[in-house]
Amino acid sequence: MPLAAASGLRSIFLGLFLGFASSAHAQEVVDLELVLAIDASWSMDFEEQLIQRDGYASAFRSDEVIEAIVYGGYGRVAVTFVEWAGMGSQQVVVPWTLIDSQEASFAFAEALAEGAPRHFRRTSISGAIDFAAALFEDNGFEGLRRVIDISGDGPNNQGIPVTQARDAAVARGITINGLPLMTNSPGQGLGYAIPNLDTYFAECVIGGGQAFVIPVLSWAEFPVAIRRKLVLELAGAMPGDDVDPIHALRASAEAPTLHLAQAEDDFDLSGSDCMVGEKIWERRRNIWNIP
Repeated sequence: MPLAAASGLRSIFLGLFLGFASSAHAQEVVDLELVLAIDASWSMDFEEQLIQRDGYASAFRSDEVIEAIVYGGYGRVAVTFVEWAGMGSQQVVVPWTLIDSQEASFAFAEALAEGAPRHFRRTSISGAIDFAAALFEDNGFEGLRRVIDISGDGPNNQGIPVTQARDAAVARGITINGLPLMTNSPGQGLGYAIPNLDTYFAECVIGGGQAFVIPVLSWAEFPVAIRRKLVLELAGAMPGDDVDPIHALRASAEAPTLHLAQAEDDFDLSGSDCMVGEKIWERRRNIWNIP
């Protein structure tokens, strides 16, 4: 075979190979890649975990959420649902799922009902952020926006500082929104909650373009809060143009009293100390001789 002909064949085969490789690595373009990261620490009892799952399932069956998806630029989003607690305690409950229709949204809601929630020890918001950020890599989708939506009923008390994980995620173009669960009644919980958790989330957890906080003051309002939050995220909208988005959705009512947290009278419980959870944990560890 003449050299020129052999060279031509090699070029053809190389082009076919590269084309196949490019196709194999092609990612579906979506309006949004969304990681729903849900608190599954010991401070959340089984009923509360079910309320969270049911709330998200109900939201993905709602007309508001489905319309926000299908009437977007591409009319499709990719979503995954994760439960988390301490460092190394994260599990994907529903893997990345394309939602581009009412049927697909209903199917995602049904998937949330499969299997029972599990409990894990400690609270590592930083670990949850790092875990969630890694899920965007090679997931088969290319979103115009990447968002981590993280819920929790207490501050970070394990792993790297939450601000460090937040800043690393934001540097990768990821937005982090917050759903602080300010639902503990007096005397309830393990003493790691703080009264101004919404401020803590606003100052220490969320970040990136159009980031916002929606606090939940009672479980009764959880379903409405979830629908509102998802519509804002899916539509890429702001809570309001005339307010600072980080502080746009602060709690309008007074937070419940937290007896154990109030006992930490030498700590800054205003929510502005991004290491308050680690400080409370260290004190309790020393008192209880926890290794």
